[in-house]
Amino acid sequence: MNAAYEFRVVFFCMGNICRSPTAHGVFRHRLQARGLHDRVAVSSAGTHAYHIGEAPDARSQHHARLRGYDLADLRARQLAPADFEHADLLLAMDWDNLALAEAQCPPEYRHKLRRLTEFCRRHDSPVVPDPYFGGPDDFERVLDLVEDACDGLLDHIERVLATRRLLRP
Repeated sequence: MNAAYEFRVVFFCMGNICRSPTAHGVFRHRLQARGLHDRVAVSSAGTHAYHIGEAPDARSQHHARLRGYDLADLRARQLAPADFEHADLLLAMDWDNLALAEAQCPPEYRHKLRRLTEFCRRHDSPVVPDPYFGGPDDFERVLDLVEDACDGLLDHIERVLATRRLLRP
């Protein structure tokens, strides 16, 4: 990630082909709409190396495209030690992947690990459920939760950035 960014977010799930690239694409689109794309870096990763280098699941791409999000350029990668050091927030899609990341994360960076749904404002779900073995409604549910959480996340980041500006000498 470019050092010029003021804030860095990494979304992660198991394989980085359904939920986390969906969050990546939605958040990237929202950053552009709010004019924060040059201040906030976004990426996504998986806790497992199952799909490294692959594009997001075709169903994820299809449902995202129906809502105006393009995921075609994204490629799966595995969560790396540098992510823990350089990201401001690492956002898990569920409890299992959060636990896996906590086990890998150096203690001094664990405060950066959270669940994406903590930022939801309209939906009440502890996790973004894995749609991989589901149908169209499951992929739509992922988008509903991700859109809601990304809006809340952007509000949070704008507050953090404003506070950082106030604290600068």
